[in-house]
Amino acid sequence: MDPKRQVKLNDGHFIPVLGFGTYAPLETAKSESQEVTQFAIEVGFRHIDCAHVYQNEEQVGQAIRSKIADGTVKREDIFYTSKLWLTSLRQDLVRPALEKSLKTLQLDYVDLYIIHFPLPVKPGEELFPKDENGKLIPDSVGLCHTWEALEKCKDAGLTKSIGVSNFNHKQLQKILNKPGLKYKPVCNQVECHPYLNRRKLLDFCKSHDIVLIAYAALGSQRLKEWVNLDLPVLLEDQVLCTIAKKHKQTPALVALRYQIQRGVVVLAKSYNKKRIKENIQVFDFELTPEDMKAIDGINRNIRYYEFLLGISHPEYPFFEEY
Repeated sequence: MDPKRQVKLNDGHFIPVLGFGTYAPLETAKSESQEVTQFAIEVGFRHIDCAHVYQNEEQVGQAIRSKIADGTVKREDIFYTSKLWLTSLRQDLVRPALEKSLKTLQLDYVDLYIIHFPLPVKPGEELFPKDENGKLIPDSVGLCHTWEALEKCKDAGLTKSIGVSNFNHKQLQKILNKPGLKYKPVCNQVECHPYLNRRKLLDFCKSHDIVLIAYAALGSQRLKEWVNLDLPVLLEDQVLCTIAKKHKQTPALVALRYQIQRGVVVLAKSYNKKRIKENIQVFDFELTPEDMKAIDGINRNIRYYEFLLGISHPEYPFFEEY
């Protein structure tokens, strides 16, 4: 792979800077993710981001295996991420959760396994165990214990790299300060786009050699159950549209390119084949320092995905400034 298209993680492995996000509402995820993931691989995506909670790992695994079987890629060409769900953060539940994902995917290992949210909740089959007030039922697990179990999964070869997602800097610091830490998190995957550019968190992560991975990099999919629909639409922003016009690109490509140029690994999530194909063109142009400065200037700390279900959880990450 072209060295400009990947970055080195703090454990020596490499991650492609552009990833394909596979999250979709359940019906779509089940019916379409195999086809769109195969298509993404065909047009050049090599980094595939998925999770247990998306409930489509079976289809995404089939897509990857079919593209290996037909000779399009080898397993080592693909960088696959899965995520540990909140109901499996107890130390003894981590490895079985990863093994379950591997069995569903029919793969021998994942390239990256990350803690999906720093919010331990009651274990069990139910993905969102709620109390009578509709709030998630917390589980008292120290995230450092969860982390130790992830380190063991890496040592066992079930995952090449381990990281976190949706952690604030204090929660990251807790893991970095853990006595006897064997491996640092390689990444923190968070919502990040020109309206929420995460400058302080990005600087913190860079200072610890942790890669920031951006989800919702194009704003949001406007799913009413997850997103506040009153918020402005990122891709209609005047500054982005003006820069896009100047480069003869789309606002989406400008938003993706912005992240790559500031050293952020970026996930492009689309189930539309025309746009999937378009998103890979992020490597065909460059933004000027003036463009980058202008995009920095539209940050307004708008969070599309607040995960309000978890707002009363003692570990809820988004009250911290960064």
